[in-house]
Amino acid sequence: MHQTLRKSVLFTAAALVAGLSLSGCSKPKPAAPPSGPPEVGIIVVKPEKVSLTTELSGRTVPQLIAEVRPQVTGIVQKRLYTEGSDVKAGQVLYQIDPAAFEAAYASAKAAQARVEASLVSLRLTEERYRDLVKIKAVSQQDYDVASAALKQSEADLAATKAAVEMARINLAYTKVTAPISGRIGRSSVTVGALVTANQSAALATIQQLDSMYVDVTQSTADLLKLKQNLANGMLKKGGAAQAPVKLILEDGSSYPVTGMLKFSEVTVDQSTGSVTLRAVFPNPKQALLPGMFVRAVLVEGVNESAILIPQRGVTRSPKGDAMVMTVGAEEKVEPRPIKVVRTVGDSWLVSDGLKTGDRVILEGLQKARPGTPVKAVPFGSAPAAPPTGAAQPAPAKK
Repeated sequence: MHQTLRKSVLFTAAALVAGLSLSGCSKPKPAAPPSGPPEVGIIVVKPEKVSLTTELSGRTVPQLIAEVRPQVTGIVQKRLYTEGSDVKAGQVLYQIDPAAFEAAYASAKAAQARVEASLVSLRLTEERYRDLVKIKAVSQQDYDVASAALKQSEADLAATKAAVEMARINLAYTKVTAPISGRIGRSSVTVGALVTANQSAALATIQQLDSMYVDVTQSTADLLKLKQNLANGMLKKGGAAQAPVKLILEDGSSYPVTGMLKFSEVTVDQSTGSVTLRAVFPNPKQALLPGMFVRAVLVEGVNESAILIPQRGVTRSPKGDAMVMTVGAEEKVEPRPIKVVRTVGDSWLVSDGLKTGDRVILEGLQKARPGTPVKAVPFGSAPAAPPTGAAQPAPAKK
């Protein structure tokens, strides 16, 4: 009995020791600490040719615009165009009642005929008296009276001819024609309305849409900065024929036709401190309409040796100055203060602080402490595989 109990206790103790041994083996081994400096993704600074652009907001303006106004007073008899249609220069748009002007024209022509008839008699009398005064058959005074009467009649004839021409012009003005070719808008008068000569209200407006102006404003500060960059050689300016302008429409789409910068205002607007720039765009499909809000992308110039750094690699010091982390000659992290001019896409244009060949850290900045050694790899490359033979954590046993 005692021997059986002793064997049972020994068997239980052995089982506990074996269980403890197995539980100890099932625990994973701690991972070995990583070997070598941390990897950081870098780019190598190299200058490149960059076209610098400026995006300015503005509105479209028709290249030609004309307001149709009557030049005589009368009643509108007809409207001879369709609102919103294209009209040609010289096309009749309105017909004003011509009855009174036809009568005035006929009266002026009759007055001219009357003067012309009397002029024939006076001219014959002057010629006859001219011969008679030479032989003393008539007095000099009679000849002078006949000559003066002839000259007065000739002056009257000139006046009546002018009156006839004026009456003809007024009669022609009863047909209100289009001064330019283009698209005409709505009519402000209807048939039967009384219109007056040179009234302030236009009958209609014609706008030429074959090409459009785009007027944008630029601040004088930006204009002075542009001139300074051109003066110090940072930018190179093209010729007048090399000033293209692209257009972005209200819905964010790009206008397919490139325009040209044609005009720059010489006077600064005192209320806004800006100058007006004007570009002209072909409008073959008439997609641009007057008054549209657009954004014009102007090419300021070309920087032949620009240094661009992605924005993700630029940080700010406590003072707000721009700075980057670089990998120095000893493969250690070195902070570098820089000066940035502007953004170009998703990058900063750097004017000072970096040179060709510098290695700027873009990835792994949280591990790039100043003075710590790092392993520089090209930005965007796949992470390096762990070295062969490195300790790996053992899988847990079930």
